[in-house]
Amino acid sequence: MKQIYAALGALWIACAAMAQPFPSKSVKIIVPSTPGDGSDILARSIGQKLTERWGQPVLVENRPGAGGVIGAEAAARSPADGYTVIMGNAGSHAINQALYAKLSYDVVRDFSPITLVASAPNVFIVNPSVPAKTVAEFIALARKEPGKYSFASGGNGSSAHLNGEMLNAFAGIDMTHVPYKGSSPAITDVIAGQVQLMIGNLPPILPHIKSGKVRALGVTTTTRFSATPDVPPISETVAGYESMAWFGLFAPAGTPKDVITKWHNDTVAVLALPDIRERIVQLGFEVVGNTPEAYATLVRSDIAKWQRVVKASGAKAD
Repeated sequence: MKQIYAALGALWIACAAMAQPFPSKSVKIIVPSTPGDGSDILARSIGQKLTERWGQPVLVENRPGAGGVIGAEAAARSPADGYTVIMGNAGSHAINQALYAKLSYDVVRDFSPITLVASAPNVFIVNPSVPAKTVAEFIALARKEPGKYSFASGGNGSSAHLNGEMLNAFAGIDMTHVPYKGSSPAITDVIAGQVQLMIGNLPPILPHIKSGKVRALGVTTTTRFSATPDVPPISETVAGYESMAWFGLFAPAGTPKDVITKWHNDTVAVLALPDIRERIVQLGFEVVGNTPEAYATLVRSDIAKWQRVVKASGAKAD
């Protein structure tokens, strides 16, 4: 009888745990980059509102390194219960899949898309000491003195890395890549003139454009962006040049559908809040909040695009 009672007790506890609505404890959003970049800003903004909505702490954990590989690995290996998700981006969940010959995870196979949170162009900036006011003027300088100019990035395999390599390939110039451990120190060194330029995510760079610490030459989308209306698309000078910075939530593959739905519905509801929407737009993003299916389609398309860029540019992760 004792064994029967013990078994029934264990069963009751298991059923009670299963019956608890999600979330019934603290939740973690992994950010595969350093504090202060686009993924981090968005994760913290959304996490704060979800904490209020759920009555459970939504914590942000920065896991930078290898252009997002370290954070993505940690997320892929997490239990598929919805209590750990990742604020992925074009670098961590598209470029890396194209750039690295071997990864311990597969973006399409090992992650369940939740929603695309926001997008923004990347922006081509130079230190004010660079005597170029347009993309065409810069390309002329770079062709005249091959190897003179260096471009910064947040690390090998980051979007800024591939954006620079794409400009090398498409414009027929020779710039040197200087990888940093995160976008913040990369931006700092462009401002200081240690490195001449960067083609990075707009939001963390936007305040420095407005202050005049750096000069914006072009955006990577094919049309002008509302936050930088005076900055033309790079594609007006370099045919075919296009990329977009995007940021969105993924759960480990196998996460229950109802939990994915909970994450999706509540994240989209948070994105619709006027104060959050205004903050995100002011930072230089465009708010999205699409379906998991639409997000999955975007990811697959972006992986295919970056595979073509990697092949054309010969870019390497190391």
